[in-house]
Amino acid sequence: MECDAGINLHSFLEMGYKGGGCGGCHCGGGWWWACRRFDCGGVLVVGFLVVTLSVVDHAAVAVEVEAEAVVAVAARGRRYWNKDGLVKTVTASLKVATYLNGKEGEGKDINGFDKFGDEDDFDPSAPPPFRIAEIRAAIPKHCWVKDPLRSLSYVVRDLLVVFGLVAVALHFNSWIIWPFYWAAQGTMFWALFVLGHDCGHGSFSDSPLLNSVVGHVLHSSILVPYHGWRISHRTHHQNHGHVENDESWVPLPERIYKTLGNSTKLLRFKVPFPMFAYPFYLWSRSPGKKGSHFNPYSELFLPSDRRHVLTSTISWTLMVALLVYLAVVIGLVPVLKLYGVPYLVFVMWLDFVTYLHHHGHEQKLPWYRGEEWSYLRGGLTTIDRDYGMFNNIHHDIGTHVIHHLFPQIPHYHLVEATESAKHVLGKYYREPKKSGPIPFHLLNYLVRSINQDHYVSDTGDVVFYQTDAELRGLSRSKKE
Repeated sequence: MECDAGINLHSFLEMGYKGGGCGGCHCGGGWWWACRRFDCGGVLVVGFLVVTLSVVDHAAVAVEVEAEAVVAVAARGRRYWNKDGLVKTVTASLKVATYLNGKEGEGKDINGFDKFGDEDDFDPSAPPPFRIAEIRAAIPKHCWVKDPLRSLSYVVRDLLVVFGLVAVALHFNSWIIWPFYWAAQGTMFWALFVLGHDCGHGSFSDSPLLNSVVGHVLHSSILVPYHGWRISHRTHHQNHGHVENDESWVPLPERIYKTLGNSTKLLRFKVPFPMFAYPFYLWSRSPGKKGSHFNPYSELFLPSDRRHVLTSTISWTLMVALLVYLAVVIGLVPVLKLYGVPYLVFVMWLDFVTYLHHHGHEQKLPWYRGEEWSYLRGGLTTIDRDYGMFNNIHHDIGTHVIHHLFPQIPHYHLVEATESAKHVLGKYYREPKKSGPIPFHLLNYLVRSINQDHYVSDTGDVVFYQTDAELRGLSRSKKE
């Protein structure tokens, strides 16, 4: 079914309704003997349990899609309709507001933005002169096709690299090699996350069962609760660019910002601390929001989500139990070297990439409230990034604008889809700066944005980040 805005609802809402080694060392043989005794049995048992849980969880899913002109996911059964009879916004524990009718209002209040960066005074917050259906029509039809075998081939490729890196690190077991292993393995953990992310969107395959099983295995292996994350990430996509309703890297309204203590502000707005935020976000979300990705009764979830959240929390717990068991069998230090440090590198990659997709452009990005927000305008606030040699390793996650507008497109078609849509997007598409092999230039964007983008005004339907001069002064005094 398609609405008049060109969104395939079964694909777009699929994410919301469907579940979408061991080795030796050179320390006298003790570690290697323990690992051989372990014989990977714990890994196999945990893997089997995670797969079984995801299959059972999927079997319990009842998919109900109301087929009118358009359907919005409504929390507590409340829907709001605009004058055209289409769903405009839903507010409750799951906040969804979907752009469907292609009409845009005039910008009213612009806060925190003094001048526009382009020489012709292009206003990035102005309503776009095109509809989302025009963007969709520009994308070749084959870009929407999901190939499960191709998707699985990326999983196999990444897992082979992961285990290959473990083998190399254990073979050399040298402090010269370990730092390279940590950087490479953490990078691969992030690659595994991106594939699980595709499962959550339903862009991995058309099979909800396959998406659920692969997503659980990949995300549980890197300590991400698959369904808990999937559901909150769905909220992020359906409310991108909305000050109150967005979920990821949401700007703090000034009233909430002022309640934060100086220590909290420094931790949140000074590098490198924000680059370790993800585990804390999973447990307690962002300031001003309540809930946990592990708690089935969290404000993040509807009653119908609880079974799935519980399944993912159990899978996550099994992975933690496996790591504890490995620490007992082969020692805590080997587990930290093989898994713990790469996990921290993965967290840094995740926070680095996701932050820069929504911040840090030379031209400030608008955020919206109320009637000024729409699905299209919110999606156009995202930014593509060039990660150099990591683009392929990270499955082209840098092509973020088209991904946000059409999350059902497989990652291996995103580059082509983006190129095809550029002529429609015009200046609303911000061409990423070309990177060398390693994207060092993005570090400058990151530091500058974190130092400047602190809060948004409490009022106004179109707002921009503002800077807390006192925080910058506090940071300088701390250094002195």
